[in-house]
Amino acid sequence: MKAIPMFDYLAQYRMLAPQIDEAIHRVLKSGRLILGPEVEAFEDEFSEFLGGSGFSIGVGNGTDAVAIALRALEVGPEDEVVTVSNTAVPTVSAIREAGATPVFCDVDERTGLMDLDLLDSCLTQRTKAVVAVHLFGNVVDIPRLRTIISGRDVAVVEDCAQAHGAMLNGVMAGTMGDVGAFSFYPTKNLGAYGDGGMCFTKDRGLAGRIRSIRMYGFEGQHYSVREGVNSRLDELQAAVLRVKLQHLPEYIQRRRAIAERYDTLLGGVVTPVVPGPGVLHAYHLYVVRTAQREKLRAALKESGVGSAVHYPYAIHRMEAYCFLGYGEGALPVTEKLAGEILSLPMYPELSFEDVSFVCEAVRCVLD
Repeated sequence: MKAIPMFDYLAQYRMLAPQIDEAIHRVLKSGRLILGPEVEAFEDEFSEFLGGSGFSIGVGNGTDAVAIALRALEVGPEDEVVTVSNTAVPTVSAIREAGATPVFCDVDERTGLMDLDLLDSCLTQRTKAVVAVHLFGNVVDIPRLRTIISGRDVAVVEDCAQAHGAMLNGVMAGTMGDVGAFSFYPTKNLGAYGDGGMCFTKDRGLAGRIRSIRMYGFEGQHYSVREGVNSRLDELQAAVLRVKLQHLPEYIQRRRAIAERYDTLLGGVVTPVVPGPGVLHAYHLYVVRTAQREKLRAALKESGVGSAVHYPYAIHRMEAYCFLGYGEGALPVTEKLAGEILSLPMYPELSFEDVSFVCEAVRCVLD
């Protein structure tokens, strides 16, 4: 039986193995394993990828990237941070790690992104930041968001864990807010072979605070000027990411071509989660909606096709976050999407033949 997984890192590794192996051996022979030349080079190269103006600071993972960004922006206890509930738990756990209280804004049904028409109603005197989640490779309209919060002392952190290479009106995701927070978890558009993350900012002073916080609050050797953490991108992961970054534009183009093929073959059968206006989607995930999700998932599994749900539980309805006081129905669109969304296989090495096979399997159930 044909097997088409949701994600297959081995397919990419087989194509890049000589370069990846050389990079790993280069690090092992160097004697430098933490915050060395590979991290510095990758930080510079990632800034260049984002447009060439600003500062990239490697951290331990994407969750830390959000939490450290908030701490550098002086978000803490007694502060509120507005975000969405249809995201990965790490977005919210990072807000809690910074000591703040999450406030949830409902989302737009077509895009799955924060509904900016509702944002103003979520803002209070305690609001210190908004964490805008660029879900699935889509992009929140950050310029409009900033207009809504204009005149308030509210920072914007872009959660770009799924949006490497996505653009809004020609501007890279992660460069429009105060800080862009990226994850390099292995399944991401730019994935390491372990954990890794990055903060990006155009503010030199903010970049300095982020660098300090990621390593115990040090400024100078062994002297802490602020409370910090241990969250450092290591040399091995940076070396691997430097190799893969060279290929990222072509990988994203391939994802867009696969998504276009899905759109064509599945038109009228399922409802796609669509890009926002002016968005050049990065298609970390290809997500559709159907009221028959569980029936479809079972049939796809029977056909050897992988699928996933990102995310089956809205965070405000999870036991861990019931203390926030959101009851059933508090975020109706978020809750509706949680029951309908389904991610189909999406990775650059996926062949058009396999896409056609997946679409045929979907049509057999829903046509």
